[in-house]
Amino acid sequence: MRDAAAFIRASTAWTTPALVPEIGLHLATEITPIWQATEEFLAESGIAPPYWAFAWPGSIALARHVLDNPETVRGRRVMDFAAGSGLAAIAAAKAGAARVTAVEIDPVAGAAIGLNAAANGVAVEIVIGDATGTAPAQDLILCGDVCYEKPMTAHIWPWLQRCAATAEVWIADPGRAYVPRAGLAEFARRTVPTLHELESRSARETVLYRIAGA
Repeated sequence: MRDAAAFIRASTAWTTPALVPEIGLHLATEITPIWQATEEFLAESGIAPPYWAFAWPGSIALARHVLDNPETVRGRRVMDFAAGSGLAAIAAAKAGAARVTAVEIDPVAGAAIGLNAAANGVAVEIVIGDATGTAPAQDLILCGDVCYEKPMTAHIWPWLQRCAATAEVWIADPGRAYVPRAGLAEFARRTVPTLHELESRSARETVLYRIAGA
């Protein structure tokens, strides 16, 4: 791959996401220009949107909760699954997690997470690939807004349930249609400001759940 870090710096602005002024991120301000730029960078059309370039409501709610309640991650091994920008991972590291791993299937997202973590002065291990065939060693798995498509939910949900048998698994849901409702225990909620271009509204009520093990 060409220089992903240079592409990310050139295509985004350094800013703080809504509700989390403690953390800075390389973020896009509009979806269409960054999407087109990413297609050009990868020399590929019809790719998925560059999810890493936005702070989504789920990751914002997770990051805010972790920073407000550092005892939930302090000294623990934490995974940020489908980490996007790495916001939740960075928050966990800042809150005192013993080791933080960000898992992403998109290598450009991995480059963005690396830039964001370094700029925030924290260490985050980055793993690129599909984690659903693995047995994670983490104590806590953070999932921010991962059930926005039916096929993805069907792919990841059985694995998350298996993970919940040996680890604590949190999912932050801003009202997506495909979140299974059985086996969830709400423990927090927050109204998160959003970009109207992304969400067709100015805010989303985002609920944090624990997933029961299979």
